[in-house]
Amino acid sequence: MDSPPDLSALRIDRSQPPPRTGMPPAVLAVVVMLIVAVAGFVGLRFARGSAALTVTLGTAEATGGGSASGEGISANGYVVARTKASVSSKILGRLAWTNVTEGSHVDVGEVIAKLESADYEAAVNAAQATLAQLEAQNVQAQRDLKRAQALRTQNLLSDADLENTQTKLDVAVAQMDSGRAQAALAQANLENTRVRAPFSGTVLRRDAEVGEIVAPSSAGGGLTRTAIVTMADLSTLEVEVDVNEAYIAQVRNAQPARITLDAYPDTACSGRVRQVVPTADRQKATVQVKVSITDHDPRILPEMGARVEFLDSASTATDAPTRVFVPADAVRTEGANTVVWVVRDGRANRVTIEAGPVSGGRREVRSGLSGGETVVVGPATGLADGDKVNVVTQ
Repeated sequence: MDSPPDLSALRIDRSQPPPRTGMPPAVLAVVVMLIVAVAGFVGLRFARGSAALTVTLGTAEATGGGSASGEGISANGYVVARTKASVSSKILGRLAWTNVTEGSHVDVGEVIAKLESADYEAAVNAAQATLAQLEAQNVQAQRDLKRAQALRTQNLLSDADLENTQTKLDVAVAQMDSGRAQAALAQANLENTRVRAPFSGTVLRRDAEVGEIVAPSSAGGGLTRTAIVTMADLSTLEVEVDVNEAYIAQVRNAQPARITLDAYPDTACSGRVRQVVPTADRQKATVQVKVSITDHDPRILPEMGARVEFLDSASTATDAPTRVFVPADAVRTEGANTVVWVVRDGRANRVTIEAGPVSGGRREVRSGLSGGETVVVGPATGLADGDKVNVVTQ
């Protein structure tokens, strides 16, 4: 029989393994990532320094404002007509006829539409027939009274009979007057089926078509129209603008102004402040100002966009500081700072400014710019100081 194995010779080697040569894998991975990041940053900076960003940026000129240039504050708004009306009918009915379209000129009192009026015409004819009958009865009562008076002078008629004849005449006169009133009412109802221009002006819009039910504005509802046409007197055109309340103290009644239409930016017309509305809009922090257009250019139409510059001819370059304005989109908030990106020699530079209120789509720059700089308008994502940019003037 074999003897059991000798286990006394077995041992566990607890000595330290030989030191490894080289860098641990985790440390090596970190070092590689740092090298790649540094290489990418250097490459990006090199690329930015050697070529313009692929994003094309819009730019605009910072304008030096102030009385030295003859310009005051500005605001944007719309052309409106001071005399404007939505013309409706006085009664409910179906529109039967209209002779105006958009752009038609009408005179005050001119019939511009008619409602179906067959029943009203019949009422007029009936009232006139009744009135004719009552007038005939009145004539007969007058004759009867004269005959009765003659008989009474001959003692052929009693006083009572004479009084009865007089009473019949009085009744006939009263009935005739009532008939005339009924005829006038029927004629007025028929006249209400004719819609007349309330003032001389131009039709801006036709709101109802032949065959539609129209009604007075106070009785509209459902499928009925409450206006037949919208018209305005184009000689009363003016511009309504919202002026930032920070500048409203510089606007006064009868102040001259220069108006530039968005549709014709190369043409300006003169205006004058007609009214500063005595209330502010707390939501927008603005005050509405109405500016009359003194140059009646036929190209000016209601609801056109316009820009108004309020002028101050009495001021000079020495009595008012120069103000700088930039497009409102050029001003950005970065943390606690307000900045603009200024483009010099094809490169973008961040400039910290002190910004004022917005007026007419422009924002005042109280410090940081001197006027005449080119500033970046629109998105500036990824832009850094010194980056080359492709410039597109706005």
